[in-house]
Amino acid sequence: MPAPSPARRGSLTCVGIGMTLGSHISPLARSHIEQADVVFAAMSDGIVEQWVTGMNADVRSLQPYYREGKSRMTSYREMVEAMLLEVRAGKKVVGAFYGHPGVFAWPAHKAIAIARAEGFDARMEPGISAEDCLYADLGIDPGRCGCQHYEASQLLLYERRIDPSAYLILWQVGVAGDQSLTRFATSAAYRQVLVDLLAKDYPLDHEIILYRSVTLPIGQPLIERIALRELPACDVGMDVTVVLPPARKLKPNREIRARLSVLDVLEKMGGCA
Repeated sequence: MPAPSPARRGSLTCVGIGMTLGSHISPLARSHIEQADVVFAAMSDGIVEQWVTGMNADVRSLQPYYREGKSRMTSYREMVEAMLLEVRAGKKVVGAFYGHPGVFAWPAHKAIAIARAEGFDARMEPGISAEDCLYADLGIDPGRCGCQHYEASQLLLYERRIDPSAYLILWQVGVAGDQSLTRFATSAAYRQVLVDLLAKDYPLDHEIILYRSVTLPIGQPLIERIALRELPACDVGMDVTVVLPPARKLKPNREIRARLSVLDVLEKMGGCA
């Protein structure tokens, strides 16, 4: 059997620097950034991006690829091609993304997939995401009654099943309903459509939480509690997450419990049907 071909020169590593400046980056992610030939930075804050430039002499921002009226998918593809161009040139490339590089980061996943298909070494190193911060700041244990996570537009555009006995966490509510992928915000009328959909499972006076994690150590997270009906009138940016706590108690599944009880008895008797 022939030996596998060695990986081609050039590599891609996508790392996460976490959400809060300097507080969340791992030693491994920092090492990758410092040792890279070129770093492509996708940051949520100009100060954070400037901080990353202090770790490497060649840091290139991916933010200029975004433009109002330009499809975000076009921007994402251009970001992927920019990173791969340097990988193909034989360079050690790092994509540094705020939060986790695999959470709401299509370019990172796509660039790694293409690089691997072309024979280059490509990998992803995790980081602390907005979801991790949310659990800590709001005191939510996802194991207590479960969590559902949906991108807000996906929840609107597709038939999804909501379980109101679990937490419902909605991402990118600020652009909810944008089918063009060209806008940085949608209006209150779009959020009203979202509320109308949620009202099938939640009362309009149900308390929800507007949440945003901090990017600077001196900041405080946004934690604002409002009634569901008030959501359309709120100023909700793309970085604000909407959390709906459970509206119902967990309902016991008596049929499954009975089956399991039978199995318990059988195992005690020394056999399992």
